[in-house]
Amino acid sequence: MKRLVAAVVLAVLTLAGCSAGKDAVVPGSSFSFVSPGGKVDIAYDAAQRQTAPVLAGEDLMNEGKQLSLADYAGKVVVLNLWGQWCGPCRTEAPEMESLAKQGVQVVGIDVRDPAREVAQDFVRDRQLTYPSIYDPDGRVLLKLTGYPRNIIPSTIVLDKQHRVAAVFLRPVLAQDLLPVAQRLTAEA
Repeated sequence: MKRLVAAVVLAVLTLAGCSAGKDAVVPGSSFSFVSPGGKVDIAYDAAQRQTAPVLAGEDLMNEGKQLSLADYAGKVVVLNLWGQWCGPCRTEAPEMESLAKQGVQVVGIDVRDPAREVAQDFVRDRQLTYPSIYDPDGRVLLKLTGYPRNIIPSTIVLDKQHRVAAVFLRPVLAQDLLPVAQRLTAEA
C-alpha cells in the first residue's frame, strides 16, 4: 500500500511539472513557470506577476490567418489549453464559452490535434465563439518556459498588462474563473 501511495504521489508531482523551487515564479521579467509544491491552482500577487510571452499562431478556424495575444492588448485574457481528444476538455469547453458570453476574453490553444478538421468540428459542434490558436506540434507552447505541456486542459489567466496572474493545472468551471477575471479587470 505504501508503494502504491508513493507511486501515485510521484506520478502527480511529475505530471504537475514540479521543481525543487519554493516559489511559483523564477526571478526575471519574463514568465517562467515553476509549480510550488505540486499546487494545481496558483495565484500571483501583482508584485509577483511576470509578463507572458507573446503567443501567436495560426487561427484554428481561419486557415492562413494569424492569431496573437498581442491582438488583445489592454484586456484580461483567459488562455485555455485544450484538445478535442481530451475528455475533460469536452466538459470544459462550454464553461469557456460561458465566460466569453459574459464578456471575458477567452483564447484557446488547441494542442496535439493533427487533424485540423476534427478540431474545427469540435468547435462548431459546441458552438464555441472564442478564438483558438492551432498548435498541433506544441511549438507555440514552447515559449511558456517551464510550463507543463502534458497537463491538458489547463488555464492561464493574464492581467491587462498580460502578466500571468493565475494558473489552473486542472479542469475549471466558469465560476472558478469569472471572479478572477472580474478582479483583474477592476485593477488599475
